[in-house]
Amino acid sequence: MIRWIIFILIFGIIDFYAFQAFKTIFRSKAVSVVYILISLLVIGNFIYQISSSGRGGLNTKMNLAIGFFLTLYIPKIAIMIVMFGEDILRVPQAAFRYFTEGSVTNGSYMPSRRVFVSKLALGIAAIPFASFLYGMYRGRYNFKVLKYTLHFEDLPDAFDGYKITQISDLHIGSFDNKEKVEYAIDLINEQASDTILFTGDMVNNRADEMKPWMSSFSKLKAKDGMFSILGNHDYGDYVDWDSGDLKQKNLNELEAIQKDIGFDLLRNESRFIEKNGQRIAIVGVENWGKGFKQKGDLKKASKTVDSNDFKILMSHDPSHWEYQVIDDEYHYHLTLSGHTHGMQFGIEIPGWIKWSPVKWRYKYWAGIYERKNQLINVNRGFGVLAYPGRVGIWPEITVIELKRGSKPA
Repeated sequence: MIRWIIFILIFGIIDFYAFQAFKTIFRSKAVSVVYILISLLVIGNFIYQISSSGRGGLNTKMNLAIGFFLTLYIPKIAIMIVMFGEDILRVPQAAFRYFTEGSVTNGSYMPSRRVFVSKLALGIAAIPFASFLYGMYRGRYNFKVLKYTLHFEDLPDAFDGYKITQISDLHIGSFDNKEKVEYAIDLINEQASDTILFTGDMVNNRADEMKPWMSSFSKLKAKDGMFSILGNHDYGDYVDWDSGDLKQKNLNELEAIQKDIGFDLLRNESRFIEKNGQRIAIVGVENWGKGFKQKGDLKKASKTVDSNDFKILMSHDPSHWEYQVIDDEYHYHLTLSGHTHGMQFGIEIPGWIKWSPVKWRYKYWAGIYERKNQLINVNRGFGVLAYPGRVGIWPEITVIELKRGSKPA
């Protein structure tokens, strides 16, 4: 109850200031009524979806409720900041009038709000409003193929030029447009990579989210096969199950689904890809994340791998690389992760700026990083979670070409 009171109080203040801006500009009761009705509808639907979700976790209806809520209230926060800034000037003026017994304006010592300030507030708010709408209806399907060429001096000769496609964080239960998802699947196949590696979070919560999409993802093909690992959402931890047996059954179903699609699911295991008498190791750990499930066992996953093997590690959460992998006695040449989604919001202009609020939570959150002569790629994710869109951080298909030799100067 206290949580809801605080929630209503905070958003009541936000709505108060946003309403002041609309009222100052439009001065129409009809506009005021429409504003109030839309606000009540959006926040009412948000509260209803959250409270009625019960034990089912995130779904498309809840995602849309969250999306419209953010689309309406992030701009309102921008309005509130501008309008509150105006009040910082208005309140001292009102106090001065009161104590000097100056004239009263409109029955109040408080100066009237300026139309210019309200227009400025709405103009600023229009930017996130339009961005969040675009992110929901176009941004989440704005798939980008990002290509990297990575050099390793000890890469086996047979794998010089070897191509890997990495996908991550499908969160397939958040999609509702089969045609656009299949376009992305075709885009993956067009890369004609030697192998496809999927780095976790196939579903939001339940294995059956994937069943309507199995025929689509079964079209994925790679010459040397496809490998996958589990992400934190794949275990069903964010749903209340009637029993532990049902939760385990759900995980078993997801494992069977991945097999039927064509993925070799690695649960603290390794596989080898061999060419011309040489090999590279594909090491797959279960989820290990700072503040999340920690089932990943690097030693167990690598028990059949020699220290001098060329190793590609699949680990869903990049915090695993930061806290355990970098300083491990084994040298993991390349780690592939996901998890962060780049927060699905940020600004990226290649060669100039790469920023997202998620950087305050994850040191390694998107793209290629290097530490101690080891590399990691953090994939920005294929799907969406909670907010059903992307703004500035687009859904990603990564293509990595391995090259033998030192990095060009």
